[in-house]
Amino acid sequence: MSETICPRDRTLTALSLIIGTLFWLGVVGEVVRHRTMSAGLAVAVVAAVVVVVGIGFILYLFAQSAAIAHLRGNATEVTEGQLPNLDKQLAACCEVLKLPRRPTMYIQNGNGVLNAFATRFLGHKYVVLLSSIVDAMDGSPNGVRFYIGHELGHVLRHDNILVAFLRWPALRLPLLGAAFSRARETTCDRHGLACSDSPELAARSLAALSAGAKHWRDVSLEGYRRQMTAAKGFWNSFHELLSSYPWTAKRILRILGETSPRPRRNPFAYFLAAFVPYAGRGVGAAVGLILYVYAIGIMAAIAIPQYHIYVTRAQLAQAVVESQPVRQKLAQYYLSEGAVPQTLKDAGVARHLPDGAQLALNPHDMVLTIQAPSGELIFTPRQGGNGGAIVWTCVGGPGVTPEELGTMCH
Repeated sequence: MSETICPRDRTLTALSLIIGTLFWLGVVGEVVRHRTMSAGLAVAVVAAVVVVVGIGFILYLFAQSAAIAHLRGNATEVTEGQLPNLDKQLAACCEVLKLPRRPTMYIQNGNGVLNAFATRFLGHKYVVLLSSIVDAMDGSPNGVRFYIGHELGHVLRHDNILVAFLRWPALRLPLLGAAFSRARETTCDRHGLACSDSPELAARSLAALSAGAKHWRDVSLEGYRRQMTAAKGFWNSFHELLSSYPWTAKRILRILGETSPRPRRNPFAYFLAAFVPYAGRGVGAAVGLILYVYAIGIMAAIAIPQYHIYVTRAQLAQAVVESQPVRQKLAQYYLSEGAVPQTLKDAGVARHLPDGAQLALNPHDMVLTIQAPSGELIFTPRQGGNGGAIVWTCVGGPGVTPEELGTMCH
């Protein structure tokens, strides 16, 4: 069935998977590269990802289970003994498309909406036909086979969980995400065509989406050719590039096997569309952009303070580690001389740590203050360890919060 897959679908499927995989590899590489700077940050990132994925799965489970429960309780299942004509059309399409396992099909009240969709839940596949489209196609020799085939195309081309996860970042990119969605729809149209009696009947079935339940029989397919000839200009090109679905007129002409040149898209439309992120199917460009700005604002409000805490904690932890030799020399001086060194130089200590943090010594009580770029640490000595050894305790200086200090001074 390779002829049912749109060449652009093949290309964008591979390209999006490569880009998405490279993105995740880059994320992993960045975490590994900074592992010595902050192990806590890496753990926090992993924990955050696990929490987000877990919450996402729970939300998916509840939402999808509610939808499937609604179908089973309120829709009409298509079986050999119930709506046998539709059952035969489903069986014929599955045979044509060589679908190894036939999905469950339901008819649901469409309330006048002409549409169909495919979904899945915990590995089981479902095809749902809205009753309006079934009623509209009642007088067609082709029946609803085009729509059944189209949705079976979505079933066949659906990504598994791992591939979907790898591909996800790439599909958020401007131009690429929408182009991938349009190419996938074209592939599914080809599956619908394979299930249809003829290209013209498939095209008229698709025309019902725009012409309605009554007038699809009377539309002029030549009229769609004229529409495409006139569909040019900047704004037409711009909004087409942002759309998740190909224009219905283009879909009809492709089903008919039209190879005549289409109006070229305005090159400036590509430039503007490249700045509009893809928010997903059914979301307009303006709404998608607003959602992205809103989401980025929320993430920034949460992530920036947390990132500051982790960076500060990492720098203070580094200061604790690098100042360990300093504290040892001060303790050795005190134990050998019986007095507090008056200066750091007396104990053979430099005034700065390797990371640039500045040291200050109180000549009366040997309290050591470390002024790191992100905050201050104060080490206070007391004699009382094994054999009279010096034991140091530390606290954060002014402005250092308990979250930034963590457990390094306990």
